[in-house]
Amino acid sequence: MMNFLKRHRIAWYRLLDISLIIISCYLACGFGNYVIGPKEKIILTLVSIIIYQLIFTVLEIYKFLLNFTGTREYARFTLAVLISSVLVLFFNNLISIYANVESAGFETIALSTLLIGLSTMSFRGLYLFFETYNRAMKNKKNKNRKNILVIGGGFAGSYVVKDLVNNHSSTYNIVGIIDDDPSKHGFSISGVKIIGGRECIEPVCKAKNVDTILFAIPSIDSYNKIEILNICSRTNAKVRILPDTNEIIKTMNYKGLNEHFREIDISDLLARDPVKLDEKEIRNYICNKVVLVTGGGGSIGSELCRKIMDYNPKQLVILDIYENNLYDIDLELRTMYPDRNIAPVVASIRDEERLSEVFSTYRPNIVFHAAAHKHVPLMEHNPQEAIKNNVFGSYSLMKLSDKYNVEKFVMISTDKAVNPTSIMGATKRICEMMISAFNSASKTDYVAVRFGNVLGSNGSVVPLFKKQIAMGGPVTVTHKDITRFFMTIPEAAQLVLQAVTYAKGGEIFVLDMGKPVKIYDLAVKMIKLSGLEPNVDIMIKITGLRPGEKLYEELLMAEEGLIATLHESIFISSPINVTMEKLEDDLEKLKNCLHETNHELIRQVVKQIVPTYVYTSNEEDIASIAN
Repeated sequence: MMNFLKRHRIAWYRLLDISLIIISCYLACGFGNYVIGPKEKIILTLVSIIIYQLIFTVLEIYKFLLNFTGTREYARFTLAVLISSVLVLFFNNLISIYANVESAGFETIALSTLLIGLSTMSFRGLYLFFETYNRAMKNKKNKNRKNILVIGGGFAGSYVVKDLVNNHSSTYNIVGIIDDDPSKHGFSISGVKIIGGRECIEPVCKAKNVDTILFAIPSIDSYNKIEILNICSRTNAKVRILPDTNEIIKTMNYKGLNEHFREIDISDLLARDPVKLDEKEIRNYICNKVVLVTGGGGSIGSELCRKIMDYNPKQLVILDIYENNLYDIDLELRTMYPDRNIAPVVASIRDEERLSEVFSTYRPNIVFHAAAHKHVPLMEHNPQEAIKNNVFGSYSLMKLSDKYNVEKFVMISTDKAVNPTSIMGATKRICEMMISAFNSASKTDYVAVRFGNVLGSNGSVVPLFKKQIAMGGPVTVTHKDITRFFMTIPEAAQLVLQAVTYAKGGEIFVLDMGKPVKIYDLAVKMIKLSGLEPNVDIMIKITGLRPGEKLYEELLMAEEGLIATLHESIFISSPINVTMEKLEDDLEKLKNCLHETNHELIRQVVKQIVPTYVYTSNEEDIASIAN
């Protein structure tokens, strides 16, 4: 019976309201000091039915009732009844004047309004009572239901609650809804009460033994988001979160929201404001240009490709040696932009002959160089490979960019290039020196963009922590005091594109990474937001600093200083003065040592080229040097 009513409830509502209008009109016509004939009763009744149904349809009363019953919904229903009543009274008087008969009067309309309003709301209340009772009876049979607390009583939260109540009530028990809007407190959504604001999260989770918190406010600002998530981290509940509003709109337009909840990411815990870009300036620069992205299948490279496509390039050339990643980003972009010109190229930046073919074929106007070996511990054990790929691969690209008259060459650098303690960082510092040398000798503008760790990138600590938590631990942290700068992948890619519009050649752009994050604290929060207790359910193991690893990363060298740009998150460091002659001599030294199996000798050569490079051959001394 309940299922039948659910499927046809709008039709039942309409029939009920029409019946109430007929009854109230005929009853009300018996009141007062006037007499209304059968013909006038029929006219009044028909006019009332048409007006009420029209207003209820326009204001979508039948769509939201039973689904959302908060303050706004009650106000909307009251407004619909009042508008309908006023219109009925107005048309009733017109009909009376036109037909030269006595008006039904205010009493008729008032009684009609009262009956329709009260009976309609009571019917819906009765329906909710039976629905809640029926659900409670079913749920008694299932004692293994998980207790859910929903944060957010707005549009998205309402859809989430409705779906859980209607489709998953035998699996989940919603203990309540949290919303900071006081006007919503005490009201219900699909029979689930809005308990109070964020101050209720901890006591409710404790009292109701909440298993999972669903964070359903996709449009919340970063400050309030991190405040609420910090409160959630103090409970024993798992926390799952909806993506932001733009992502929801792109993926499913608010349908099936419960399927799109995801685990908490470190990006949710960083109170960073959205990046503001000069979209027009970026579009003017990239539109109708041939753009080459090296390492285009990697985390940074692939995101650059996605952002570049937003600005309608003439052609996007995606170059990567790893065909699986290249295939994925190519397929993704072709699905999103079926009419755009995209060229996937399998090639190694070490192969200068192959690179020459690519440049001569596609003639790129802009080159974004994101290909690199970047895993610090691996490169410490394989310094020759870091030099071959990062230094000489970059050299080939820069040389070909000059030969084929590329407008701008943009290299992705790293904070590890500042006072490097690792081979990887030192090779990136050499690349920054190469940027200066090539820029002074070429018509091409060569620039570098330097930033810290990007969240979720290959080799990032965040995916590692997630895997370790999923496996039951331990979560490994190299040092209790180690800190890192973090930025989201989309944020980094956007700022790289913005920096290009400011580039005149020779600059090292430094991105504002915000405040450094303590990795140990990050591990604690990620464990807590998974509904577990650090060092009880999941142990945190301190493993010691790895070869080449620093306790603290720096974004610029002490002697550099910063120059502001038009963007608040982008700065320019002082230029490096390196001539092509000096660069060629240094590269020759590096080339001569690549055959060496003695890593100590290789590091000594690198030290000659990068005086700020600090290393030790004794791994026990790493901690003192890294600091």
